[in-house]
Amino acid sequence: MPDMPNKARQLSEKQSEYMHLIAEIMEIRKRGEKPLAFIHTYGCQQNVADSERIKGMLDKSGFGFTDTPDDADFILFNTCAVREHAEDRVFGNVGALKNLKRRHPQILIALCGCMMEQEHIADRIYNSFPFVGLVFGTHSLHRFPELLYRSLVDGRRVVERGNDDRLVYEGFPVHRDGSFKGWLPVMYGCNNFCTYCVVPYVRGRERSREKDVILSEAKEMIAGGFRDITLLGQNVNSYGKTLETPVSFAQLIREIDSIDGDYWLRFMTSHPKDCSKELIDAIAEGQHISNHLHLPFQSGSDRVLKAMNRHYDRKKYLETVAYAKERIDGLSLTSDIIVGFPGETYEDFKQTLSLIREVEFTSLFTFIFSPRKGTPAEKMDDPVPAEEKSKWFRELLDVQEEIAAKRCASMVGQTERVLIEGVKEKTGELNARTGGNIIVELTGNKDLIGTFQNVKITKARNWILKGELN
Repeated sequence: MPDMPNKARQLSEKQSEYMHLIAEIMEIRKRGEKPLAFIHTYGCQQNVADSERIKGMLDKSGFGFTDTPDDADFILFNTCAVREHAEDRVFGNVGALKNLKRRHPQILIALCGCMMEQEHIADRIYNSFPFVGLVFGTHSLHRFPELLYRSLVDGRRVVERGNDDRLVYEGFPVHRDGSFKGWLPVMYGCNNFCTYCVVPYVRGRERSREKDVILSEAKEMIAGGFRDITLLGQNVNSYGKTLETPVSFAQLIREIDSIDGDYWLRFMTSHPKDCSKELIDAIAEGQHISNHLHLPFQSGSDRVLKAMNRHYDRKKYLETVAYAKERIDGLSLTSDIIVGFPGETYEDFKQTLSLIREVEFTSLFTFIFSPRKGTPAEKMDDPVPAEEKSKWFRELLDVQEEIAAKRCASMVGQTERVLIEGVKEKTGELNARTGGNIIVELTGNKDLIGTFQNVKITKARNWILKGELN
């Protein structure tokens, strides 16, 4: 591990001491042969990566892991604040643990993540769920062992949030969920302040990890057999701006791409305003970089984009897409869309539909607007009823379904290099994914999971391809 600043190094060493102390405590408190932890993660891949670091710290603290809350000595929900539905699920699932805590009082229940950085949420948890013993936000992740130790020793509820010092802490262990697909954070936080988005408020301002630290972790993953590595950041295109010696994201992925090995390199999420020709050229010229670009446009209307504070317009987005299509062979383009943003009219929405038809995306992640407390959009007039927004949403899905079916049909007869990811429980078929992030189902031995294979596409459905080993 490359050198860390003194403050970060000292904190890492201090947290290691807490891990040893926790292991001693849990030897006494455990319910079975070994203390077990149950971790449930909501939301984005960044949350998944955070949970892998939490698991790494728990592993060093003597814990094993279980998929069943009833067997656990420690239960943690890592929460997401981006959508109201995710918040509702958290409250429901936490409430369901009340009886388990009553039966086994020694179980420690904890909540962390983005929701916990919102004061009104943390207050609700504290007042409505007294059996939750530990609450901490995204800015306290690096102090998790210390907070867990305090909760175990003092027997009092511990709540930590809102202490963003804008530093990056390294040197913590990682317990990865997968063996061939992995997440690699390159930066944290966001400076964009889109009017609908809560991320800058719960994850703080942008801060980038040092390039050498990222390269070291990438080399370890590749040497360890990872075949599909995704670089993570709220806006990866802004990577490097906060470093003492600035490095562009294009430079970073070129250096990772130069590492020997058989792997795919992906990244997300990429903001259109910062998607440079330099980055597109790096993708086009890379050996391992996937030809899949996720570039959220959110709305095809300039008026709505301005209200969203997106800092680009329709023309700029289409120019970026045109250059990407020109430079990247077989480009697979995906995007995010918000339907029914406050003040959006049907005429605005039709501009979104026309952009979808013009670009012909591989797939879309679509959402009906959900107001987030504390964001500017929460206070905007929103006269269009939910029923009308739902009609627009269905219309959008119909358009994209037609485009996706056409694209998938055009791939029949082609041979694609895919990564075999798993087995479908119902049919026993293998699930695979192309470099363009399109799912392929095929018949084969499960021993192929985690390997690259050449597959001939034999059939197409709207979103999924069928194939056979070539």
